[in-house]
Amino acid sequence: MAQSSTVLSKTEQQHVAKVLEHDAQVVSNTQLENELASQPQKTQDEIIRINTQARHLALQVALLIPILAGLAGLGISFRMMRLPDPQQSGSGEQVVLG
Repeated sequence: MAQSSTVLSKTEQQHVAKVLEHDAQVVSNTQLENELASQPQKTQDEIIRINTQARHLALQVALLIPILAGLAGLGISFRMMRLPDPQQSGSGEQVVLG
């Protein structure tokens, strides 16, 4: 995302890409604006735009993992319904636990 920026210089693009790849966190735009206060306005706007796109993608991927786990559990539960009940062994006497 940072590589396609026309506002950031090559070094800024590389720095933003490195930070997104290694130290990515879900940060609000307000927190990011405070961190970028010393940067020019164009640079701030571009980094906030990149962060917003990256945040949406990261949250979608993070949501996909529990959805897949839930679907796997649902599939396993249907398989368990098809298993026959275990047969009682022994001479027919029922054991009462108490």
